[in-house]
Amino acid sequence: MKKDFYEILGISKNATAEEIKKAYRKKAIEFHPDKNPGNKEAEENFKKAAEAYEVLSDPNKKAKYDQYGHAAFDGNGGFGGGGGMNMDDIFSQFGDIFGGGGFGGFGGFGGGGGQRRMKGSNLRIKVKLTLEEIANGVEKKVKVKRKVQAAGVSYKTCGTCNGSGQVLRVTNTILGRMQTATTCPTCGGAGQSISSKPNNADAQGMILEDETVSIKIPAGVVDGMQLKVSGKGNDAPGNGIPGDLIVAIEEVEHEFLKREGENLHYDLYISVAEAALGVSKDIEAIGGKLRIKLDEGIQSGKILRLKGKGIPNINSYGNGDLLVHINVWTPKKLDREQKEFFEKMLTNENFIPNPEKSDKSFFEKVKDMFS
Repeated sequence: MKKDFYEILGISKNATAEEIKKAYRKKAIEFHPDKNPGNKEAEENFKKAAEAYEVLSDPNKKAKYDQYGHAAFDGNGGFGGGGGMNMDDIFSQFGDIFGGGGFGGFGGFGGGGGQRRMKGSNLRIKVKLTLEEIANGVEKKVKVKRKVQAAGVSYKTCGTCNGSGQVLRVTNTILGRMQTATTCPTCGGAGQSISSKPNNADAQGMILEDETVSIKIPAGVVDGMQLKVSGKGNDAPGNGIPGDLIVAIEEVEHEFLKREGENLHYDLYISVAEAALGVSKDIEAIGGKLRIKLDEGIQSGKILRLKGKGIPNINSYGNGDLLVHINVWTPKKLDREQKEFFEKMLTNENFIPNPEKSDKSFFEKVKDMFS
């Protein structure tokens, strides 16, 4: 089982943004590759800390993680807050923490003078899902127009930054001389500039290509949730790493079923005669119709709970329920014979409302429904 992000950083769920950053910095220093050369376990811990920080440092991602856990990002198809990150991903995204020699002069991956690899821009798409697809999980194939490096592009080392992607600036302050590293203005941080390119490529040596991307979407996703497919965004110039494809989930409203978290609601309308005599009815459910039996004398407003017939929990904690709301339909027009029947029933003792103590009020039913 994947380790909890808060546990990885050694913080509580109530930690502030500054505490999260400090905790990550501490772990990153402890497991930094330059401090632990050749230590695979330290490298894995370094990546796990970066993954945890990527999620917990973003308020939106943190809120989703707090609600849905790892499944909000990982799913079952390679999405992730940072699960697919490599060293270049980490140093590219968290340069503000690693940059400027802040790690005591560690080199190599971007802290103290090694070349930084640019990351391409992310692409964003919306995927519409039916309630059935959400309940069962689905694999979608989408066509994406990506920027990729054109064939025949050649690069040369940037003369301004000598391939590092950064330029150092020294300023005099009241505290002394301060040295800061900023992105190279000539190459934009790539460390390289184009020496030759084909005519159909843009200024960065890129061309647009259509690519079909397969996206495995786990069961139980919710409207507005974002999933990430690593490496399926735009390419970066030179030896950079590609961006990611961000997939926003859009839930298509069902004709009969209403979703509330993992539970589903269904309104069943029956006649006065059916309520009085009892009846078997077919109702809508995920995966097809279900037949349920209604006892004679069933009351309007009664809620029948069908266990496990709702939406799967995204963290695999089981399924929600299907709540069937009984509505007794009163006819708006009656013929003479029907009127005579009901007029006789006005004084019939059996037709006078006489709720039992076990019959809950509307407000009690609503309270039970949300408890």
